[in-house]
Amino acid sequence: MDKLRLLIADDQPLMRAGFRAVLEATGEMEVVAEAADGNQAILAAREFRPDVILMDIRMPELDGIEAIRRLPGQRVLVLTTFGLDEYIVEALRAGASGFITKDVPAEELVRAVRIVAAGEALLTPAITRQLLDRVARRLPAPLSQVPTALSELTDREREVLELLARGMSNAEVAEALVVGEATVKTHVSNVLAKLGLRDRVQAVVMAYEIGLVQPSGGEPRGDAQG
Repeated sequence: MDKLRLLIADDQPLMRAGFRAVLEATGEMEVVAEAADGNQAILAAREFRPDVILMDIRMPELDGIEAIRRLPGQRVLVLTTFGLDEYIVEALRAGASGFITKDVPAEELVRAVRIVAAGEALLTPAITRQLLDRVARRLPAPLSQVPTALSELTDREREVLELLARGMSNAEVAEALVVGEATVKTHVSNVLAKLGLRDRVQAVVMAYEIGLVQPSGGEPRGDAQG
């Protein structure tokens, strides 16, 4: 079995060394490159094509969020410190697959990398909603216009999107809509494909941005219905 290829982008050499030691100790992961700023991260990602990038947010020259935006399609696990929730949400908007704090236990770091490498989002929709709720007043204003792609959704797909954004699992959505879980999975796949989204986390962020749902369980705004 091939080892997972990783890129660690952090401006602190000791932090990079610590992550490398923990991850390579598993025997199933290899750090193929390191970067001390966003520009280096972009160059290294394009050269080495890692399976997962561990990306710090605050770096010199070019920050991690902008680096993520310039690496579409890459699986990025954001490294952050306590108290940077607004940056976390911006990173999710930019295309990150999830985030971990830099002081997580070694086993959680390894688990996080495995999850992102498997193409899954590290955050559940419910946790993402909690983040959005907590930092709502500090975020840029929601999108003033609903993406035209939203009009391509069927009424049922739109309903599924709203339920996902409220933090429901597939099983909970199935129960709410009185349909089978396999049907829900099909609807979710269709929603992600039509909206050009990578995963459920991005679906939650978009639903929040366009006002389909509001923080703290608010009702959808009227401008999200057109």
